[in-house]
Amino acid sequence: MRQQFSRLIILLVGTASALATAAAVPDTLEQRIKACTACHAPKERHDAFFPRIAGKPAGYLYNQLLNFRDGRRQYPMMTYMVEHLPDAYLHEIAEYFSQQHPTPPPAQASAAGAATLARGRQLVLQGDASQKIPACIGCHGQQLAGVAPAIPGLLGLPRDYINAQFGAWKNGVRRAHAPDCMALIAQRLSDADVGAISSWLGTQVADAGARPAAGIALPLPLPLHCGSVPGSTAQVAP
Repeated sequence: MRQQFSRLIILLVGTASALATAAAVPDTLEQRIKACTACHAPKERHDAFFPRIAGKPAGYLYNQLLNFRDGRRQYPMMTYMVEHLPDAYLHEIAEYFSQQHPTPPPAQASAAGAATLARGRQLVLQGDASQKIPACIGCHGQQLAGVAPAIPGLLGLPRDYINAQFGAWKNGVRRAHAPDCMALIAQRLSDADVGAISSWLGTQVADAGARPAAGIALPLPLPLHCGSVPGSTAQVAP
């Protein structure tokens, strides 16, 4: 009898302690998104699987959460995290991360040769009209910091991540709102050009004060029709 009473006391004390601990955890958005920052923390990771999302336009982040939830992007962990979350909560998460602006990561060392880096710079800043490839800055902004509400910045992303995303678009694993202009561009880029773009972007450091541009000049280059870009619907992809 005494032993059973002792066990009951231990159980009650343990339960009370667990309840007190739970009560001490604040019910804030910062607390609830720790599942996000465990992988997308600004300093701890810089690789192909966990890109920095802080500072990206809220519309872009919201669209990506929808894409993971609705199957347009494929990554099981992300799908599991968001598959039951309502739109309003996804908006809240996206807005939170869009307001975070940590110090940009350092430039990445590159083993690419001068010719490759020059080709990457050309494609990013000028494009290649002969291949119907628009300049990256035409959509992603002159500072490559993105354009509100839905175009992401390109600087500060891991080189391997950029390569992986181009591969995903080429293979149809990653999709965006139709018409998917990035999928169209990815198909026109050779593997060598993809490597050149990612290599050159990796050697650039974002301006710490750069923010997504307020708007994009329309019509888009070539012209393009992008389902993620409000106001571009009058343009038809060639």
